[in-house]
Amino acid sequence: MTNQTSVFSLDQTTMELIERKLREKREMARAKEHELFDVFQQNLTEEETWALKYLYAYMPVNDMADYDGALFLSHVRQTLEIREAMPWGSRVPDHLFLHFVLPYRVNTENIEDSRGILHKELAERTKSLSMADAILETNYWCHEKATYIASDLRTIAPLSMIRNARGRCGEESTLAVAALRSIGIPARQVYTPRWAHCDDNHAWVEAWADGTWYYIGACEPEARLNQGWFSPPARRAMLINTRIYADYPGPEDITLADEWFTEINLLENYAPTQTITVLVKDGEGNAVGGADVHFELYNTAEFYPIATIPTNEQGEASFKTGFGDLVIRAVKNGKWGEQKITVADSDRYEIVLDQASPPSETVDLDMVPPPEREGEAATPLSEEKIERHNRRLETGTKIRTSFEDTFMTEAEAAELAGAAGLPADRVWDVLRKARGNSREIAAFLSERSAEHGEWPLRLLEGLNEKDLVDTFRDALDDHLLGSLALRGDLPEDIFTEYVLCPRVLYEMIVPYKRFFQQAFTAAESEAFKADPAVLARKLDVGYGRWEDLPNLKGKGNPVGTYKLMQGDPVSLDILFVAICRSLGLPARLHPSELKPQYMAGGSWVDAVLDASAPQEQEAKDWGRIRLLKDTEASAEAPAASYYENFTFARLENGVYKTLLFPYGQKDVYDQPFEVEPGAYRMTSGVRLKDGTVLARLTYFKVRAGEQTDVTLTFRQAVHDIPVLGTVDRKPSFTTLDGASKTLGELIGQSGAIAAWIEPEREPTKHLFREIGELTEAFTELGAPIVLIIGESEWTASFDPANYPQLPKSTQFVRDSSYAALPDMISQSPAHEAGFPHLFVLDGRDQIRYTASGYKIGTGKESLQVLSAVWEKSKERSEV
Repeated sequence: MTNQTSVFSLDQTTMELIERKLREKREMARAKEHELFDVFQQNLTEEETWALKYLYAYMPVNDMADYDGALFLSHVRQTLEIREAMPWGSRVPDHLFLHFVLPYRVNTENIEDSRGILHKELAERTKSLSMADAILETNYWCHEKATYIASDLRTIAPLSMIRNARGRCGEESTLAVAALRSIGIPARQVYTPRWAHCDDNHAWVEAWADGTWYYIGACEPEARLNQGWFSPPARRAMLINTRIYADYPGPEDITLADEWFTEINLLENYAPTQTITVLVKDGEGNAVGGADVHFELYNTAEFYPIATIPTNEQGEASFKTGFGDLVIRAVKNGKWGEQKITVADSDRYEIVLDQASPPSETVDLDMVPPPEREGEAATPLSEEKIERHNRRLETGTKIRTSFEDTFMTEAEAAELAGAAGLPADRVWDVLRKARGNSREIAAFLSERSAEHGEWPLRLLEGLNEKDLVDTFRDALDDHLLGSLALRGDLPEDIFTEYVLCPRVLYEMIVPYKRFFQQAFTAAESEAFKADPAVLARKLDVGYGRWEDLPNLKGKGNPVGTYKLMQGDPVSLDILFVAICRSLGLPARLHPSELKPQYMAGGSWVDAVLDASAPQEQEAKDWGRIRLLKDTEASAEAPAASYYENFTFARLENGVYKTLLFPYGQKDVYDQPFEVEPGAYRMTSGVRLKDGTVLARLTYFKVRAGEQTDVTLTFRQAVHDIPVLGTVDRKPSFTTLDGASKTLGELIGQSGAIAAWIEPEREPTKHLFREIGELTEAFTELGAPIVLIIGESEWTASFDPANYPQLPKSTQFVRDSSYAALPDMISQSPAHEAGFPHLFVLDGRDQIRYTASGYKIGTGKESLQVLSAVWEKSKERSEV
């Protein structure tokens, strides 16, 4: 019989496991013993004690480095008080409370003591509601605080998200989960790591109410639960999962049970699934245990491992996935086997580890996503409920835009620039990006520019856009004042980018320059400056490497990593760069390889921080890849764009690691790519309208000190442009200046794009971004782009001026009747996919292309079809 304690219903075995892991973490973090663990000496209740023990036992190493015990105790006490205060607190089972309410971390955000702040915002609004209605109400509140915008990979924390009033889906869902947990509702962020049918991913939220998990689109409220624009795409997913920092027992399917976290598979809640089992054997036919099986999906021109599962003692690894195509790659001890599969063909596959060198020939693969499927019919909402929901959306948008109106204006920026003697356009560019933090940034400029001229502005210009939202004067002062004294005779561009700039990768920016200037003796500092390899050896010998959560690699801030004397390899590399910069030594992570480097004699030198790794025994000479154009390519071949239709990857320990060149880089033929020597694979892909990808794998080698020429080729796709229907030119629309125009007057006689949009939703914002990125091509074509907003989708706060990147031929109009919207939109799957509904029209009012809802790539596809339509129209007019 199992002994139990009343505290969180923990049985004896679980308590002993928590105690063991806590001892291991305490030993690992002994350099911060007092800062982290003295909280256990306070007068704690039994619940507080075990809540802290639970958090510490599974706490990521970077959190132990970056934060102190007082933060975690404050979080625990507030969460326990919230459980007592909210009416449903006693109805939430202990295991859900521990795993989905108590945790302080959602994604990779920096941790703030925000639970009580969020609770004060939401408690009164929700405590009289049912749990289900409280979830909906919380999402309306999130919509008041933030909306979608694409951004970089660093995840800002909930309070910073509110300050910014916008963020990508991973940040929206981080805010929503934190908000729901702040009122005691179990919540989790769920991800499809990569879509199969288009080149992107997505995150949303699941929340628990009275025995059932529901899903919502974070910051994008619907009038009911289990509804969102992403519902149709989710039915084509190959994996939807979440990560829990615990030994989580289920009841959901467990994809991976790691020592420090559990990944659960939620796909069957959204899409048809099949469990496939992979048997891995060696060359003699023996089962291989402990091999890593990578289930890889084509996305953004790479084969991305959506799951990596080790084989058991019988050599088997099982994975529940959707009915699309995958590449399965099994690896152990540098040997591998690989197979492209169609999941529907079988539930068992066998892979032999019989390869140690890459193929020499080019390999073509067709990667087919799961098919489109219809969802279950939902009971129609009443008109009253729809109207009430639309009013809530409008109100929420007004609240958010009213907050945005408090941000500094261009006129205020010009006044500040004039007083500080700085260029007005550059000052406005910085303050515009700082948004809700603009007055903090302005104060820094005002205080420091009189003495230091343009250097404060140059520091700000060197940061990523998102940094300006959550970096404050203490950090800015530290990096400005701590760097200027060290400039010496360094060239201005080298000093600015590689000494003054605090940003290394995607870690949180903290003050660290003066800390490291005081952390070492004068003799140590001089030794490091004379030979930075001495510093690398010190970090190699004196600091432990600890890897737990894969998504938190490189997220430790330099000061925290230094104090803990532990970190993942990327965080230790960041620490090396930060110390070098603090001592006036130019340093960086290599732009594509992310290897630490310092400048010596005007050249970049590799720093070896892990001499125990065989491939790191000594710094290598680099090689180069020169990309050549395909002189025989057809006119339909896409223009090369890194991460959009091609990538490079180097073979490392049996796995191809994609090189991190800038997304969308197009000047790929101008300069050779600097890379480490090794075996490489170039992946190119052409995605068809149904989501299928025609992929091509090209293998080659790069030798140290040499240049390798590689021709980028794409497989040829046949692009059919059928006639799908016609549109009526007679319906009228209202222009934004109040005039009335027919559809015929708007689209002209040679072809056009007409799209019914919903400006507040992420799918439409993706369409804006895609068309904006193609402005030059659309402008050259000159075709009208008519963006139509229906009365129910219209918000008074909508302003076309917020989209200056769109082509000049773009017109926004309002539609009160939907009379011109083609009938095909009333049919599934277009109806369920929702806005935007886009049509490419030829000069005869015929529909030649259509796309509805969320579909990355719509902009390029519509441009391609429209270009062909205009070419034919031109040919007819010439005849």
